[in-house]
Amino acid sequence: MFELSYPWLLLLVVLPLFFKKRQQDSGGALALPALARLAGKQQRPGWKRHIASLPQGLIWLMLVLAACQPRWLGEPVTLPQQGRDLMLAIDLSGSMDMNDMVLDGQSMNRLSAVKRVVGDFILQRKGDRLGLILFADAAYQQTPLTYDLATVQTFLDDSQLKLVGQRTAIGEAIGLAVKRLNKYETSNKVLILLSDGANNAGNIQPLEALALAKAAGIKVYTVGVGADQMVQQTVFGRRTVNPSQDLDEQLLTHIASETGGRYFRARNLAELTQIYRLLDQLEPISRDNLTYRPQHSLLHWPLALALLLSFALAIRRINWRRLYEPAG
Repeated sequence: MFELSYPWLLLLVVLPLFFKKRQQDSGGALALPALARLAGKQQRPGWKRHIASLPQGLIWLMLVLAACQPRWLGEPVTLPQQGRDLMLAIDLSGSMDMNDMVLDGQSMNRLSAVKRVVGDFILQRKGDRLGLILFADAAYQQTPLTYDLATVQTFLDDSQLKLVGQRTAIGEAIGLAVKRLNKYETSNKVLILLSDGANNAGNIQPLEALALAKAAGIKVYTVGVGADQMVQQTVFGRRTVNPSQDLDEQLLTHIASETGGRYFRARNLAELTQIYRLLDQLEPISRDNLTYRPQHSLLHWPLALALLLSFALAIRRINWRRLYEPAG
């Protein structure tokens, strides 16, 4: 259906008539004798004067219509009735640059693997509200809980290693997630925390943050990312090392079990993908029906018509002056 955002502005249509009447009452039209004589010579019948002023009237009408902000409302769209409130906390510490993830025979660093898998996870969150926290030396909220999944995806794609430091503030990430999730009244609050190290930064210790999460009824699902074995080339030859030796699995497992969540181990891209498929099975919650109507602005149409009429009127007046002005 067609709708005007500010229909009361249509009253401005009669504004030129008001000024014209005041001009006639004050005699302003005959203030200059030369103009009066010109008007007398070129006086036209009433209906011709109305036709001559029609373009100006249409221009004014189009400008008033544009000021009313016309728009087209589509059919009501019902949002999904079930969903979850999920906060993602992604580790951006320096160790996430470790190239121990493999895809199609090509190695990639941990953050690139996380972006690839979590990006697919975000796209499947229809009906869920999703938020994003990035942490290293400290934790920062990139997006609050929102249905705008494209924005969450954009912020994740734009995240860079060492953006917020080199170390790992797990406790601060959990504490920030609790603070943000407590703003919402819902029975299903979930934090998915992904890290590849141990807590060694931040002002909040992990066990303190764990107590806050338990008190707020937040389930924490933790993911430890990083391979168990990696072959390195040294001056003494090839050797096998454990690139995840700094991963504090005991802490991550404890946090998950104490909050009713679960700890997952992602040693490669396939395991990481499987983990997020399991997270898809989290029990959704029922919500009230939400509907909205798509809106399409029609503002540009009356503005374009007013512009075209103005150009046509200007060209007409230029040609008229050339025709009636004396030569030389």
